[in-house]
Amino acid sequence: MRDGYARNFLLPQKKALRATDANRKVFEARRAEIEARNAEARASAEKASGKIDGSSYVLLRQAGEAGQLYGSVSPRDIAEEIGKKTKGIDKSAVILDKPIKTIGLYDVRVRLHAEVYANIKVNVARSQDEAERQARGENVIASAIEAERAQAEAAAKELAAASITNDPSARAE
Repeated sequence: MRDGYARNFLLPQKKALRATDANRKVFEARRAEIEARNAEARASAEKASGKIDGSSYVLLRQAGEAGQLYGSVSPRDIAEEIGKKTKGIDKSAVILDKPIKTIGLYDVRVRLHAEVYANIKVNVARSQDEAERQARGENVIASAIEAERAQAEAAAKELAAASITNDPSARAE
């Protein structure tokens, strides 16, 4: 770390102290208080982790036929959804490797403390019915494509049958 960073930012903001004998004694005197505060914060984070770890949250969003969202799901959206059921979670606690841009089921980590993490499942869907189908393990995009293909085949067969009955050369004279 460069000297200027400490001199111009850390020291004036009281985020760091110079390593003098007097400052070391002050730190050692406050060390037990700091460690107790950290242990208390960790205990409350573990309690919160027990409440949300393994839970599932449904986010309804608008999306195209192929499942592509009109926008994306951000850590803020997930934090707000968690906040509806439990004490608020800061958006910086939600860890996403990349933004969620398609419907589906996603595993998301939530950092409640430097040493405490919770894993949640986020179900992004277009409707509550679709979310329930996804939760059961159905691939709703593949199902929609399959249903469309079956409908197109049925329409093609119907059209072929109609063209045979309307064909003037097929009529007996």
